[in-house]
This record gives sequence, C-alpha cells and structure tokens, in this order.
Amino acid sequence: MKPFFIAVEGIDGSGKSTQTKLLAEKLEQNTVPFHHTCEPTKNPIGKMIREIFAGKQQADEYTIASLFLADRLEHILNPNDGILSFLDKNINVISDRYYFSSYAYHSVHVEMDWIIECNKKCTELLKPTATIFVDVSPEVCMERIKARNESLELYENLENLKKVRDNYYKSFELLKNKENIIIIDGNKSINEVSDSIWNSVKQFI
Repeated sequence: MKPFFIAVEGIDGSGKSTQTKLLAEKLEQNTVPFHHTCEPTKNPIGKMIREIFAGKQQADEYTIASLFLADRLEHILNPNDGILSFLDKNINVISDRYYFSSYAYHSVHVEMDWIIECNKKCTELLKPTATIFVDVSPEVCMERIKARNESLELYENLENLKKVRDNYYKSFELLKNKENIIIIDGNKSINEVSDSIWNSVKQFI
C-alpha cells in the first residue's frame, strides 16, 4: 500500500495533540514507519507565527492566514524534512493540524472562500489520506485550556472556539465530496478516543 498521510484536527483544548502523540505510540508499537509533525512548523515562518500567537508580534488577520499558507507550503515541499520527502521514502506521516485548521480559524476573521482558494495549491500537492477531527464541546475545551495555567494565546477564548468549531463543520460540508473526513467523539475518555482513532487509521496500514 502507498504510505498514508493523516492530519489530526480539533479546536484548542480538544486533546488533539495528545491524541496525535498516542497515535504515534501505537504506530511505533506496531512497527509502522512514520514521521510525526505539526503546524505551525519549527521552520522560520512557523516561529514567526508562534511569536504572533504569543503576543510578541502583531499582524493583520490576512497576513496571519498568508503566513500559515507559506509555512504549509514549506511543510509540504521542503526537500529535507517536508511531508512529501517522507512519503517518497515510503514513510507514513501524521500531522497535528493541516489546512482545515486554516479554514476553521482564519475564516472567523476573513472570508472562508478566500482561505480555501489560497490553499488550493496545497490541496493539489498533497491531500491527507484522511483528516481526523477530534470533536469536543467548546465549553469543555475552554475549561481544559484554563486548567493549564498558561498564558492564553491569540484565539483561545470561548466565543472564538465556538465560531471555530462551527467553521470546521462548514468547511467539512463544503468539501465532503473532495476530502476523506473522519469525525471522532472527543468527549469520551482519552483511551476510548485513542482507540477510535486507531481503528480508523488501521485501514490504511
């Protein structure tokens, strides 16, 4: 079988990053070759995005969306550690966030159609084998974020999380005939969610 590329999505506080790590552990336990990555990346553009989110720099919402696009293209195409470089070596890839994050988050502030059009080259270069959305209520997510006792980032407030979740579903509906989208109930226990994701991914191994 061809190597797979799985993108794990979810609003902040959904447990998405935890579940991506647990998926990586299961792949390792089953001796499945894989590369674990995330967006924003650790590349220079990704670092700039993280500084904006931390409040160290300011930028317009269109600029932020454009920075994510530039970071994503580098994430896909970098000859040394880009996603395509791993897939070309028959190494599977799992990513914590991909272009559906842009559709959901940036379209709170700018037009979703524009975001989708901007990311068209990314979809042409590399669509995920599956996009797994860990769905958790915004109220629960906000409680988890506050429990971290860390400074809140740019988009981390309840009103915004509600809009982002709605936008995920709007984008899923718009692109349901073009994308393989798997929705997982993230309100269950960590192990139950992890098992559900693993059962979804096993079909691609």
